[in-house]
Amino acid sequence: MAVRAVRGAVQLERDDAGHMDEQVGALLTAVLERNGLTTDDLISIWFTATPDLHSDFPAAAARKLGIVDVPLICAQELDIAGAMPRVVRVLAHIESDRPRADIAHVYLGAAAALRKDIAQ
Repeated sequence: MAVRAVRGAVQLERDDAGHMDEQVGALLTAVLERNGLTTDDLISIWFTATPDLHSDFPAAAARKLGIVDVPLICAQELDIAGAMPRVVRVLAHIESDRPRADIAHVYLGAAAALRKDIAQ
């Protein structure tokens, strides 16, 4: 079993804890489903949020999904002029037999513009 990394992102419509839970939950669910993963395949997850998001920790959405025994960490994204606002990014480390080229990175909604080269 190899260690792989899965990337993803979602842009929120507003800075609201309930909305963040919903959107980050949808992102994590899509990452798991598109890669045929269960929570047992997760090693750790890094979350970043743009500096304009203050309502909650993105990791709280993972805990609400039942991801309770996986190490999670949140950090603030760089504050770059002109960057897309209200974005939560994910970097999940997983155990998978899939070749690196077959990992499905997930960019939902407007966040697909961030990585047109790998967005599914």
